[in-house]
Amino acid sequence: MATSNMTKEMLVNATAPLDDLAIATDLLMSAKAGVRNYAVAITETATPSVRKTLKAQLQKAIDLHEKIATYMIENEMYHAYDVDEQVEHDLKKAEIALELVNK
Repeated sequence: MATSNMTKEMLVNATAPLDDLAIATDLLMSAKAGVRNYAVAITETATPSVRKTLKAQLQKAIDLHEKIATYMIENEMYHAYDVDEQVEHDLKKAEIALELVNK
C-alpha cells in the first residue's frame, strides 16, 4: 500500500524506468559473463570441432552484448564513454530508489 499522496499508478510510473534499467543492466551483465565463459571454454578445449563451435557462439555472444549496450546507450541508461556522467546517472537512480522506499 502506497503511503502519502502517491497512488498505485503514480508508484508504478515512478518505478517503471528503474525496472527497465534493472532488466537491461542484468541482461548486459549476463551477456558479458557469457562472452567471458565462451572465451575460457575455448582455451580449455582440445578438440578442433568443439573450438570452432565455441568460437561461433562467442561471436554471437559478443554481438548480443553490443546490441544490449547500444540499446542502453541510446536510451541513456548506460554512459560507457563518460565515467563521470555514468556515476552521476547511478547516483540519481539511487536517490530515486531511496525516495521511493522512504515514502
